[in-house]
Amino acid sequence: MVNKTRGVIAAGHEKTAEAGKIMFDLGGNSFDAAIAAVLASFVVESVLTSAGGGGFLLAHTQDHQNILFDFFCQTPRRKRNRQEVDFYDVQLNFGGEIQEFHIGLGSIAVPGSLAGLFEIHQRLGKLPFDLVAEPAINYAKNSFRVKKFNAYCYQLLSPILLNTLESRKIYAPEGKLLKTGQICYMTDFAETLTQLVSQGSQGFYRGEIARQIVKDLSKGGYLTEEDLENYQVITRNPLKITYRNYEILTNPPPSSGGILIAFALKLLEDYDLSKIEFGSQQHLEILAEIMRLTNQARQEKYDAYLYQKNVEESFLSATSRKNYQQQLQTILNKWGSTTHVSVLDEDGNAASVTTSNGEGSSYIVPGTGIMLNNMLGEADLNPLGFHQWQENQRISSMMSPTIVLKEGKPKIVLGSGGSNRIRTAIFQVISNLIDFELPIEVAVNSGRVHWENYIYSLEPAPGREQILDELNFCQETQIVLWEQQNMFFGGVHTVGQGKDGTLQGAGDTRREGVILGATREG
Repeated sequence: MVNKTRGVIAAGHEKTAEAGKIMFDLGGNSFDAAIAAVLASFVVESVLTSAGGGGFLLAHTQDHQNILFDFFCQTPRRKRNRQEVDFYDVQLNFGGEIQEFHIGLGSIAVPGSLAGLFEIHQRLGKLPFDLVAEPAINYAKNSFRVKKFNAYCYQLLSPILLNTLESRKIYAPEGKLLKTGQICYMTDFAETLTQLVSQGSQGFYRGEIARQIVKDLSKGGYLTEEDLENYQVITRNPLKITYRNYEILTNPPPSSGGILIAFALKLLEDYDLSKIEFGSQQHLEILAEIMRLTNQARQEKYDAYLYQKNVEESFLSATSRKNYQQQLQTILNKWGSTTHVSVLDEDGNAASVTTSNGEGSSYIVPGTGIMLNNMLGEADLNPLGFHQWQENQRISSMMSPTIVLKEGKPKIVLGSGGSNRIRTAIFQVISNLIDFELPIEVAVNSGRVHWENYIYSLEPAPGREQILDELNFCQETQIVLWEQQNMFFGGVHTVGQGKDGTLQGAGDTRREGVILGATREG
């Protein structure tokens, strides 16, 4: 007998991927595997994602349905006097760049993760939910060993994780943050998830947990019983574009990441990369200029219009792109870059799911082990300024779960964490795979770049340091070469189908990504 691959999963932690593989071993499909993996990530990647956050799952089913499940966070229904709001900044050091984030009770938006996972399971799952949740409950109850990347994240987020007693109970049980190799327990979350398995998502949105959240946030937050009771998962048609004879499906507006990836790819599509060497001076200059022009277009033609009907059609139209395309061509002629799970099964089901808790608000619902999000304190999610959000609106996000189809079948499934670097990370990996036909492992783990606010950040790569002085940019551009690859540049966990039809994948090494496959005899 020949062993055939039943399914393949790429994720940010070995236990996250293991939970998905267990579902394949039990006869489940890609959606069972994705939900199990996300629930597990709430435990073993808990500072990146949480049941108190939100996300998106892009589904391609074996009968060729394409569905985007939007279970991202919602703005509260009512604002309050800013002087009454618990909202303050913290500085996080990524090693090569200091970033400011805002946390506190006033940074918390309505969470959607649990509502989303229960609804996706009801619509597309195959196995009972108690089986799907079992790995996550096991990891939370019986512990997991802290990996190097976990410890790095704990240290990075120390101003948040050490801020409350409930948080210290998980991440610093003996007074100091857990380090690599130590054991982490989330027994409160194990008990909470066990209860929710029988209660459903309403146990979170209408039960004792909801009442505790509303009580605590009355002292400096926004959320009310009405906010939680009325939260709804939204299903959308994915944003769809063609790129060099491939069909790209990604997250549509009001989220921003997908449409900005699409805009960048459409700019790049008009340029023939077949004569460009991967990683060369010209390649790096092209990437930087496309990122710059995409940012410019976002500011001029998108941010103020993102809730308008058919904004994607007008923003991606040839007329809208014309000026930016001309700028790019002029420069090219003168010249002579959160956590994610990707799943694919042998039946053609594909799931690309990105979830996030931001950096976390520092508030953990007492007795649950669930830290709520800080989405109202994320600068990139509030481009018009903090406290300027519209009431009762789905928050726009950079999260961009993406599936690439060829002749109607899933060929690449990918997505990324990484705040406002998500879109540039995914854009580069898609180009690496399609334009340069790099092996999936190389495409994911090659050195990346990111352009923003006239700072061009580059990861190290062979020969890169030698060409830095030759890069041709405007005078105000600052070039920053990082000493090593870093989670700052995302975590593009990717699966796909090889030319021979085999299922394969790559976990992003920046976030200790893991790829696992489940096999069967056939």
